[in-house]
Parts: sequence; structure tokens; C-alpha cells
Amino acid sequence: MKSLVDNANLSSRFFIDSAGTGAYHVGEQADRRSAEAARRQGVELTSLARQFTREDFDAFDYIVAMDSRNLAHLKRLARSPADSLKLSLLRSFDPDADASDVPDPYYQNNFDAVFQICRRGCEGLLAHILQQRGA
Repeated sequence: MKSLVDNANLSSRFFIDSAGTGAYHVGEQADRRSAEAARRQGVELTSLARQFTREDFDAFDYIVAMDSRNLAHLKRLARSPADSLKLSLLRSFDPDADASDVPDPYYQNNFDAVFQICRRGCEGLLAHILQQRGA
């Protein structure tokens, strides 16, 4: 998402971050295979893993989950209906998606395919945000 926003010269209008629902890899860089798949597409993954907190509902307008399991976890963390309205699944922004969940590349070893799925979802999310903001 950061790469798409940067390429559209919109980075001054967005604050983008990534967080997991679990604390498994807090402080770690992206998995080597994910970073390599992204790099093949001209994208550098530079962030360190962190865990989502309830305060993130205050900091972000859109909170996008990769799959329904993580979405359910985020819904349990929501403090109000306003928090819940910020939640969505990434693939809901891809009109051609054939499933609602982004598959976990760690079990299928399909990092390149998952990168493309995420890219399409992020492209749709960016278009949605720009349409909502009248940009």
C-alpha cells in the first residue's frame, strides 16, 4: 500500500502501518520470502512487525484484515460501533477476488501469488479511499 501511495505522489496524505493480531514476530523484519517476492515487484518491505492495539482504532480510518480469522479478532477488540465500521477485509476491495481471505503464503509457499493478491486489494482500497474523499 505504501508503494502504491508513494507512486501516486500521495504519501503526504496518508499514514500507513501494518500490525498483526498476535505477538508472534513483534520487532522482526518481514519474512525473507515475503521480502524477496516484494523486491521482485520493485517494493521494499522495511517495517518491523508490531501487534495491533485498541489505540490503533483512534489512529486509523481504515483497518484492513487479511483474513476472516483476523477480522473476527479485530471485531472483538473494537470498543464501539464506530471502531467496527473501520474494519474490512483486503480482498473486499478487489472486484475480481475469487475468495474473501488472502491465503497464508507460509503454508503454500506461494509468496509471489499472495503479493499479487495483496496488490490488487491495495489498488482497490486506494481507489475506494480516493473516491470517498472526492480526490
